[in-house]
Amino acid sequence: MRAIEITQAGGPEALQLRDRSEPKPAAGQIVIRVAYAGVNRPDALQRAGLYAPPKGASDIPGLEASGEVVAVGPGVSRWQKGDKVCALLPGGGYAEYAATHADHALPVPDGLPMREAACLPETCFTVWSNLFDRAQLTTGERLLVHGGSSGIGTTAIQMANAFGARIFVTAGSPEKCAACEKLGAERAIDYRTDDFVKLMRDEGGADVILDMVGGDYIPRNIKALNDDGRLVQIAFLQGPMAEINFAQIMLRRLTVTGSTLRPQSDLAKARIAQSLEVKVWPLITAGKLRPVIDSTFALADAANAHARMESSQHIGKIVLKVA
Repeated sequence: MRAIEITQAGGPEALQLRDRSEPKPAAGQIVIRVAYAGVNRPDALQRAGLYAPPKGASDIPGLEASGEVVAVGPGVSRWQKGDKVCALLPGGGYAEYAATHADHALPVPDGLPMREAACLPETCFTVWSNLFDRAQLTTGERLLVHGGSSGIGTTAIQMANAFGARIFVTAGSPEKCAACEKLGAERAIDYRTDDFVKLMRDEGGADVILDMVGGDYIPRNIKALNDDGRLVQIAFLQGPMAEINFAQIMLRRLTVTGSTLRPQSDLAKARIAQSLEVKVWPLITAGKLRPVIDSTFALADAANAHARMESSQHIGKIVLKVA
């Protein structure tokens, strides 16, 4: 099969098209003929040598894909050859075939094209598990999402809006702010010109903050939270180190938590998939949540897809067309 290899740790040019052996399904796994693969920040971290695949995972990048089931391993009863699925992958999405745990796959929602279905797993698993499982976001609460125009951000806006939260976001341009408000954000804050801490305090403080920036945003997030607020950290574009005042956490009963998806157990990911199918997939079929796609690249053009992502000019998801 054709697949994208990381030839060495480095920039986008390290991604090269190669011939690789097709994967075979182990017990509990399925193999998907990939139609489209989502492009995500962890892929770029892996390419740069900063995010090694878990033990036993493919070294080919790619954490989500849509396609058709072509092989079923022992012990798998739900999926059959020919089923159309989108799936969270341990790796291997930038290829014509990819193997994954059967319980990490979900049916392609009715009426949704394969290109859009490929954008669902990584973002939906991340947003649901962090905002609703960890932070327990509820109707009427004020949510602040940093990076509102990203794939995670655009998904978080729509999902939180569907569950009745009030949504505020930060983004880096008037165009990105407008896109976020069109999706359902009550207020989009241009972080280049406005102080999100002051604006959120004027609103009464954020009940939940979803942050992928880190760095000096961390102490600012603490200030922006309402009493009993929850800060959920999912990435560190500006680094993981910060100095914070823990007295504020104690006095105001704040919760600081976070997670990364890839290292979690197969069982944990399966449980998230079950919740998504019950709680979120109906929103997609009802048209209340739809992936925002910035651009599509051919598989062989994965290097340019990464360059586009790292330019931070995109709004929504970037995908690779494989089949």
